[in-house]
Amino acid sequence: MRLRPTPGALPVAIIAAGALLSSTAAAAPPGGKVEGALPRAAPAPPAGARTAGAVDQGTGGDPAAPEADDAIEAQEGGAATAPPPPVSPRVQLATRPPPLHVEYAQYGVALAAEISLDAGAACPRSGPLYSCILGSGGGLAIRSGYRSPGPWYFGGAYQFTKMDSSNLYRLGIFQQLRAEMRYMPDIGYRAAPYFSAGIGGVVYGNEWGVETGGALIFGGVGVELEVSRRAVLGVSCVYRPVLLAGWKDTANYERATAIAQFVGFELLIEVRTELGRR
Repeated sequence: MRLRPTPGALPVAIIAAGALLSSTAAAAPPGGKVEGALPRAAPAPPAGARTAGAVDQGTGGDPAAPEADDAIEAQEGGAATAPPPPVSPRVQLATRPPPLHVEYAQYGVALAAEISLDAGAACPRSGPLYSCILGSGGGLAIRSGYRSPGPWYFGGAYQFTKMDSSNLYRLGIFQQLRAEMRYMPDIGYRAAPYFSAGIGGVVYGNEWGVETGGALIFGGVGVELEVSRRAVLGVSCVYRPVLLAGWKDTANYERATAIAQFVGFELLIEVRTELGRR
């Protein structure tokens, strides 16, 4: 059996359908989104990028704050690489250059003085021989030797000295021929101290004559100033005991064997000639 719609029901159905369509269209999600779908997460900013909110929040709106910017970069971009520490310049210590290790022939002259401390039995303190025939004096020394690359010097010297003979000699000449050595420690300065020692022989007489003779030893100290690599100046002081054999002087007095004691001073100048290098 077919139902036939009544004439009054048709307008009511059309009105209801229009109201349903209008409510459905108003509730539809904008932008073609499906209702009930989850919202998409906002994409994460790239590492190291800053946002306006981060700047406002970390620096209080002041983009010129370097410490706050560094803190934001460390939080957003991970652990920031610490700047390398400043490199302090390497201090170059001043050091002396190594020695040249040069061998020299060294020779020169010196003004010499012999100060008599005690003439011994050659000048007794009483009797007819009271006048001392062997007093103090001055003269000249000539020397030459070998200067090693190390601290040693070995050489020889000839010295003559006019002595005070209390007018018993017209010209009393005291002559020495010595073998010498010096030890000069390297202290790194042009002026260097040294120790000296040696042995030798002596003769004594009137006007370069030989009336007596003997032997001597000595030891002392000195200072050597290197003016250049080939010239030196120096001063020295030595203690020199001398053994003299007995003799008869020009006044026919017998002089006994004596041990005379002297202090010698020298003002020397010497030059060097290079022999070779090691």
